[in-house]
Amino acid sequence: MEAKELILQAEDIHKATELISSKLGNPVIIENKNFELISYSSTFDKFDQTQQKTILSKKCPIFIIDRLKKEGIVHRLEKHSDPIRVQPMEELGFHQRVVIAAKYLGNTMGYIWIQESRHLLQNEELAFLEEISPHLGNLINDAYARVNVKKGKKEEVLWRLLQHEYGSESQLRHDASLAKLTLPERFTVAVYSITSPHYKPILDHLERLVHDSRLHANIYTLKTEYQMILVLYGKVDKPFSTLELARNLTEKVKEQTGEEQFYNFLIGVGKEYTSLHQMRKSFLEALEVIETANFISPRPESMPREFAQLGIYRYLPTLYEKNTSKDYYSDDLLSLIKNDAAKQTDLLRTLEVFLANDGKGKQTANELFIHPNTLNYRIKKIQELTSIDFNDFNMKVYLYTELLLLNNVDAYYQRYIDALKGI
Repeated sequence: MEAKELILQAEDIHKATELISSKLGNPVIIENKNFELISYSSTFDKFDQTQQKTILSKKCPIFIIDRLKKEGIVHRLEKHSDPIRVQPMEELGFHQRVVIAAKYLGNTMGYIWIQESRHLLQNEELAFLEEISPHLGNLINDAYARVNVKKGKKEEVLWRLLQHEYGSESQLRHDASLAKLTLPERFTVAVYSITSPHYKPILDHLERLVHDSRLHANIYTLKTEYQMILVLYGKVDKPFSTLELARNLTEKVKEQTGEEQFYNFLIGVGKEYTSLHQMRKSFLEALEVIETANFISPRPESMPREFAQLGIYRYLPTLYEKNTSKDYYSDDLLSLIKNDAAKQTDLLRTLEVFLANDGKGKQTANELFIHPNTLNYRIKKIQELTSIDFNDFNMKVYLYTELLLLNNVDAYYQRYIDALKGI
């Protein structure tokens, strides 16, 4: 039987994904209309950086979605049914690929992505994609209908709420009543995501820990392959009680799992809300924290876990894209990197900590474990080597964001090293 016939007969979307991948000889990822992962092929080890992040975080990185929208790709997918070839964005770890919308009854249900890592798709293969995409739209629709029913009615209602599938609050409350699910009047969504598939056992440990915890009565858990989603119920008359619950849980998880295992989690906590239609918003905020952490690979405890405290970290992927595409460098930081390499100094790190502490000498010296006189010497040396004006607020903010990229994104630091070689 031909591959097309097998795919059109497939009732399981994961099997269909494998068949498509086998037919086209390239890795395949299928996402829903919100760019959330549904299925991916398992027989290839050629997924690019973007697809690996999608698999781990269960959602396409936000900075990639923004780029696709900016270039009109998303609009074209909505309006047309033919495949689109998307050019590579190498600076973002996004290799060339073909994408087609999977539609059901004229509505876009999701997207089929084929990364052209082995070979470029020919016209007959593009036509094949166009022929099978309606069936994939049907399978995605079926997946929506069946999502997590086997886990129980309460979980099903929460999943549908997170996916923004309720057209009215009355329908939501009706389904919640049938499932005997108490809906929160104050809530936050937190997500625990593992940094690698190798660490799946610690997700099981987390599930047991939450279940056995005295906090369990205020937490509903939803589990995916690589993530644990927690809906935290707060006290009606106590603002920020869910955030307090999230922080207490984080400390408990860290204590119970041990530091070494704990840092294999990426943790995101959305903002607290009191309106049910904002539960998905809190969920997406938690995912954005994780996507940002996944992008920069932060040093332990250096990056906020709460969306409300994320601050400048939210914009690092955008700054990375802009500076890389424009081949931009800071001459001041190039000078410090050159000095650090030649004389084994630590001026770059000193500058970051000094700026993070708003120029407070004692606090900076304590964090760096050096004498205040040593810090003063380093700051004087930085001023000799650069044009940095520590009284210029805009310059300090700019330098700090650039240092966050340099010290958290290996590829960005390597750009500076390569630039020094060319000087």
